[in-house]
Amino acid sequence: MFQKNEKLETFVGKNTHIRGDLSTKGTLRIDGQVTGNVAADWVILGDKAVLKGDIQASGVVVGGTVEGNLSAKEVVEIKRKGQVTGDVVTSKLLVIEGGVLDGKVAMQREASNLIELDQEKFKEVQATQ
Repeated sequence: MFQKNEKLETFVGKNTHIRGDLSTKGTLRIDGQVTGNVAADWVILGDKAVLKGDIQASGVVVGGTVEGNLSAKEVVEIKRKGQVTGDVVTSKLLVIEGGVLDGKVAMQREASNLIELDQEKFKEVQATQ
């Protein structure tokens, strides 16, 4: 899931309970409880993690419980013990067998690198070959 240049920047331990919004650069790993909205480049929730709030990130991996909406530019992955109650907006969604998603899903299309070629130009190109 991680790209090679990604590193763990912030860690919320299993005996920690944060109340309030949390915003950080890099990767945030949560093993405890967070009540509030979270924004980071990547968010990873461990098996025992509980988050009550929305997540906005490039990628989200859910091993625990989320009660809120997820918005991820790249990918959302729900592990086999993961539970999400809320809506998901992402380009790629992966729910491992046993994972639970109770909400709506909106898939964003990634920007295409294809260049449309109209029929006239296509015929011109074909005629020159």
